[in-house]
Amino acid sequence: MNRTEDVRLAIYRTFARTGHEPDVAELADRFELTEAEVRAQYRVLAVDRHLALDEAGEIVLAHPFSTRNLGFSVASDETLWWGGCAWDSFAMPHLIPGASPSLVATTCPACVTPHAFVVHKDEPPHGSQVAHFLVPAARIWDDVLHSCRNQRIFCDEQCVDDWVAASGNERGYLMSLQTLWQLASSWYAGRLDRGYQRRDPADAQEYLRSVGLHGAFWGLED
Repeated sequence: MNRTEDVRLAIYRTFARTGHEPDVAELADRFELTEAEVRAQYRVLAVDRHLALDEAGEIVLAHPFSTRNLGFSVASDETLWWGGCAWDSFAMPHLIPGASPSLVATTCPACVTPHAFVVHKDEPPHGSQVAHFLVPAARIWDDVLHSCRNQRIFCDEQCVDDWVAASGNERGYLMSLQTLWQLASSWYAGRLDRGYQRRDPADAQEYLRSVGLHGAFWGLED
């Protein structure tokens, strides 16, 4: 019996069903563990990058789900989720049964213009907005919360340039909504199933190339 996988699966399926993480006491009772043992499983899952925890050991991210507002809400007919970033938010209608279509809502970080997209699993949304990724792929897990906070959707390239200038950052990687949808479409495939394994680097690179990404930002040779 793999208690770590039991806990991982319970966390992800609870998020998918309810939009919220399960209670530690609930998991302890369900799997006949102490609360300390559940939290120990959280730490194992964090080391394996299935979870991101805050300083108190509470779940912040279980990609694509977030426990707090990082700039995106995702609403189906029945459930409301916080999306961890632009990538995660566009992934939810693909990953969660019954979540297609969902309404993904956000604001432009530069001018605070609100944006909302009806995201289906079968076709990308229309729109001329752009997604901007600040942190290169190889450094995302150096500070995953910072990285996710800075995977955002802007009105256009001018808003990206305005935000970069105001924030003191360097411009990262820009992509269209259509490319963002492609990136999100199968990235998390199988995450709600038992035995899910994160992509190894070679598989991840192959996937990124397949959706049209390129360059050193993604660790890919042109």
